[in-house]
Amino acid sequence: MTDQNSGTRSHRSPDAPSRRAPRRPRKHKGLKITLSVLLVLLLAAGGTVWWLYSRLDGNIKGVDIDKALGDNRPEKLPTSGQNLLVLGSDSRAGAENKALGGGGGVSGARSDTALVVHIPEGRQKAVAVSIPRDTLVTRPECAKADGSTMPTANRVMFNSVYSQVGPACVVKTVEKMSGVRIDHYLEINFAGFKDLVDAIGGVTVDVPQDIHDSASGLDLTAGPHKLDGTQSLSYVRTRHGIGDGSDLGRIGLQQQFLLALLSEVKSQNLLGSPTNSYKIANSATKSLTTDSGLASLKSLAEFARSMNGVDPSTMETIMLPVAYDKQDPNRVVAAQPQAGDLWKAIRKDTTIPESAKKSPAHGG
Repeated sequence: MTDQNSGTRSHRSPDAPSRRAPRRPRKHKGLKITLSVLLVLLLAAGGTVWWLYSRLDGNIKGVDIDKALGDNRPEKLPTSGQNLLVLGSDSRAGAENKALGGGGGVSGARSDTALVVHIPEGRQKAVAVSIPRDTLVTRPECAKADGSTMPTANRVMFNSVYSQVGPACVVKTVEKMSGVRIDHYLEINFAGFKDLVDAIGGVTVDVPQDIHDSASGLDLTAGPHKLDGTQSLSYVRTRHGIGDGSDLGRIGLQQQFLLALLSEVKSQNLLGSPTNSYKIANSATKSLTTDSGLASLKSLAEFARSMNGVDPSTMETIMLPVAYDKQDPNRVVAAQPQAGDLWKAIRKDTTIPESAKKSPAHGG
């Protein structure tokens, strides 16, 4: 997929959102599959896997975000809590990711999903803000891995930043658009998500309507189904088989899947079983990339323990308020003043106004 530097495109891509009027998800909005990976990983890493430290620790890959970004970053306020950028990468690296990625000859990787997870001071209630991948943003000037510089560009699609410049530039882009200082970065790829679901024996979901997605091969009738890892990945990524075919439209399925995943984890009492905890932690860490500050099992476990007071059932999920772009209705842009008010509340660790949670383009 390529980004847009200006204007409209003459041909609609297979992944482009539909022009049809979207439906609003029933409850929370903006849920992305990577949040489920983060939550389960933190649970699995928190205290029961120390005896397998040496094996799991070597799985985690680290990126020195602070070095790459330097000092020109938003100020870290003393009472602003912790902010994590969580990405789900559609990397085609490795045979397993290629097999899961679909898309024919598509190569490289993009940030298929993105969440800014805000954990307020006191660690009691978290907020997750999803950034739709079709959002047009200003990409700041960024350093590439080879030492060269990628100049700033306007009207580029958010999910293209990862493939063009890398994870550090995604962090820089999010900080520029939000003014929020990102403390940590976590990324997991296709294979990691699939293996995580398989490690817990699958997840049962109540499919709201028949889904026939020829692009992914997902074929489900309405009603309860226990999905394995491959089916789960197709379920949370489907955009052609349900709703209006947009990136915004699949949010409801992703929210439903997260709740089902957490229920499955709770019912299995994974924290009480070192063997199951290891299986989950091993599956997650093998496909995990973090900032250098979290790039060890010890650091992840310490961070997990600091979040013991956060109840996942109370987590609020919000989609970044967006509106359809006036030049290209197949793309969205941050809606103002809603988006500005949302980011301001997160920066200052204050209550998010209800008006800042409403998005003119809300999918369905």
